[in-house]
Amino acid sequence: MHELKREDLLYPELSFQIVGCAFEVHNELGFGFKESIYQKALAIAFKEKKLTCAEQVHYQVKFKEQLVARRFFDFVVEGKIVVEIKKDDRFSKANIDQTIDYLKTSKLKLAILINFGRDGVKYKRLINP
Repeated sequence: MHELKREDLLYPELSFQIVGCAFEVHNELGFGFKESIYQKALAIAFKEKKLTCAEQVHYQVKFKEQLVARRFFDFVVEGKIVVEIKKDDRFSKANIDQTIDYLKTSKLKLAILINFGRDGVKYKRLINP
């Protein structure tokens, strides 16, 4: 059995900063707002931490050079990590599938799915399969 070590994680320090920003947002705002409010607050937190982020990032999915779909991610941080936010108490299969779809579309290696829930922030790191 292979023991997972911190150095085996993708972008551990950047992930820690992103999740820390989410906790800051929830600590100040609490539960019950629309996703768009959490998104704006998270953008401010990223900026304060001097993290480069693109918001509402648009990607196209093409087949044989023809557009078949468009995807809009909440954030891409430092050009490395997709960040998708929700305002639920748990992660649904649809949320996870959507975020994995974003990873495939972007060809990035890591996504962090963040829930701003009644009991606080929950997050899940997802790796591009």
